[in-house]
Amino acid sequence: MYKEIYVPVDNSEHSNYSITLGVTIAEKMGSRITGSHVYSASLHDRRFKDMEEGLPEPYLEQKRLDRSRRVHASLIGDGLRLISDAYLDVFERKCAEHHLPCGRSLLEGKNWYEIARDVRNNHYDLVVMGIRGLGSVNGNSFMGSVCERVMRNINADVLVVKNDNGISGKILVAVDGSRHSYQALEKALALSDVFDAQVEVVSVFDPHFHTVAFKSLVGVLSREDGEKFRFKEQATLHDEVIDKGLKKVYEGYLREARSIGEKKGHVIATTLLAGKPYYEICRYIENAPPSLLVVGRYGAHQAEEPEMGSTAENLVRQAQCNVLLA
Repeated sequence: MYKEIYVPVDNSEHSNYSITLGVTIAEKMGSRITGSHVYSASLHDRRFKDMEEGLPEPYLEQKRLDRSRRVHASLIGDGLRLISDAYLDVFERKCAEHHLPCGRSLLEGKNWYEIARDVRNNHYDLVVMGIRGLGSVNGNSFMGSVCERVMRNINADVLVVKNDNGISGKILVAVDGSRHSYQALEKALALSDVFDAQVEVVSVFDPHFHTVAFKSLVGVLSREDGEKFRFKEQATLHDEVIDKGLKKVYEGYLREARSIGEKKGHVIATTLLAGKPYYEICRYIENAPPSLLVVGRYGAHQAEEPEMGSTAENLVRQAQCNVLLA
């Protein structure tokens, strides 16, 4: 399924988790794997120039200043390349332990931008990346800016790594009836074959939204407008017909998921939940943690502009497990 795997590294805890998981997937799937690191000598050069005004007077003499610039540029440029190579050496040693050939990509520039450009230019189909890097603040559980920006600016699948758990036991897939959610299911089934894992599908419908919406109209619509809108009839219609109908629609999505699994020789467990999709899925994961959550990049309400779906984004951020954005 995945032929070219890309692993950005920075020697952080989550980066090391990503190396292990990326190598395992590459070994199981016979994929080619490449490690990358981006350093920014130009950023340090600009910062040095910004600080020059604050240097003591003797250091502002032009010849001495020029010499300081050359020394700084050499030390920073060479030093950052050495550090970056050391990060990639860690990646390469892990590949060697598994007798896995690998590539190295050493880049200079803005980290997220260079990673995204490298992925697009070289047509990698899976990026395995830690949710946070070296810039993480102690106790911070948020997604790092590099991970977020890379995720938003590439079309390749992204496996966001939050812990050192491998793929085993249960793979959970979120389905909403969209083409992308069923594609995510297909990929989860392929992974389950390789890792001998079980696939479960969860789907969530929201029966509460219309109730909240109608309650919000109270006091907004005038009596005359309420009569024109046929407020009471509309509320009854949603309570008795539309909300109950939604449940049946989502049950149909789960039947389709089971059918897809059966065609590939899988018996898929399914769960239907009611509520706000990302919130209910996160709660479900807390009670029955999978080794991996697989979710489509776009959902049933995808707009023409290719912007990641809000449910997918919230799940990548908040689900307490590794997440494959497919």
